[in-house]
Amino acid sequence: MARRYGGNPAAVIILIAADIASLILILWILFFLLDANRGNELVMDVHHAADWLAGWSRDLFTVHNDDWRTILNYGLPAAVYLLIAHAVAGRVNRA
Repeated sequence: MARRYGGNPAAVIILIAADIASLILILWILFFLLDANRGNELVMDVHHAADWLAGWSRDLFTVHNDDWRTILNYGLPAAVYLLIAHAVAGRVNRA
């Protein structure tokens, strides 16, 4: 990844932060879809972090199917974070 952005450490940090945020959101989607034990500490921590990361998009989509609602409301911010991070990292690299 560092080679792609010319080794610019700021660009790499931006991409890593977006990757981690997206990973947390995707992990919560998987936990939800696979009906993970919500009493488990790891599942609870991931859920809290995903709620915080997706705070701006929660309940943006109000479909009646819980699976699709979770996929849309947590998947959208994951995609947005990645798209924005790649755009910002590209600009940082050009600066």
